[in-house]
Amino acid sequence: MRAAFIEALGPPENIRYGELPSLRPGPTDILVDVTATTVNPVDTFVRSGLFRTPVAFPFVIGRDVVGTVAAAGPAAPGFAVGDRVWTNSLGHGGRQGAASEQVVVPADRLYHLPEGVLPEEAVAVVHPAATAYLGLFTHGRLRAGETVLVAGAAGNVGSALVTLAVDAGARVVATASARDLDKCLALGAAEALDYRDPDLAERLARACPGGVDLHLDTSGENDLATAVDLLAPRGRIVLLAGARSRPVLPVGPLYMKDCSIAGFVISHATSTELAEAAVGINRLLAAGRLRPLAVETLPLSAAAEVHGRMERGELHGVRVVLRPDSRA
Repeated sequence: MRAAFIEALGPPENIRYGELPSLRPGPTDILVDVTATTVNPVDTFVRSGLFRTPVAFPFVIGRDVVGTVAAAGPAAPGFAVGDRVWTNSLGHGGRQGAASEQVVVPADRLYHLPEGVLPEEAVAVVHPAATAYLGLFTHGRLRAGETVLVAGAAGNVGSALVTLAVDAGARVVATASARDLDKCLALGAAEALDYRDPDLAERLARACPGGVDLHLDTSGENDLATAVDLLAPRGRIVLLAGARSRPVLPVGPLYMKDCSIAGFVISHATSTELAEAAVGINRLLAAGRLRPLAVETLPLSAAAEVHGRMERGELHGVRVVLRPDSRA
């Protein structure tokens, strides 16, 4: 079985591509033939050691898989050989990763892929979409009719946030680069503003006259002073990016408005939370409403190259889909 793996934490150059022993699923596991996987920022965090999690070497990298069921354990009902499936929570918590010709997935972390959905499109969106779902609903407690501010709305997570929030009946105000504003509006944002505008704070205040009920910043800058100022009474800020950011928190205005801040990483989501997100993701996938912004397809053996490109900031919203070399 060929896979992309590491034998020590460190830089992208640590990633090797080669043979590993074949896998055997446990009684509650599913063995999946991998059709496609992808690379997420969190994959680079785990590989480098920035995000600490139990790792057994050799460690197969990656989180997300779309594939077909090859075998199911006796205590894993609901799956049959040949079923098209997906997962977005491998490579963490002691689980081996996704960048392999075959993977073993716990049954409670595996979901059926809706008919007609292309594997390359699905694998490119299931991680950003789950992040968006958890941010909006599990941690952000979004309700229909509320105003959501999405900073960095044209990226992979940002566009998923806009799509899911609009679908839930929220009014979305988006910020993005000038060239991406029409893209945000096409996703359903009520207003889209250039984040480089020197008068952005004033324009946001005008766009959200009743204040912002839920604020999410995908850029990782986390300007909490501006965010808190924009919040409506009992507004919420959800932090989902910026592992190295250390912003100043204006405590007084925050608590005087009964507001709150929550932070989360998808890696800590429970299997129940991920399964709930999967229901919403599958509904929008089936409806054709969740699509990647741009996809580049490469063989699995290019994993080290792609990790390097991601860390150098060269992908700019492009999702790289990796396919086992025999299927590339």
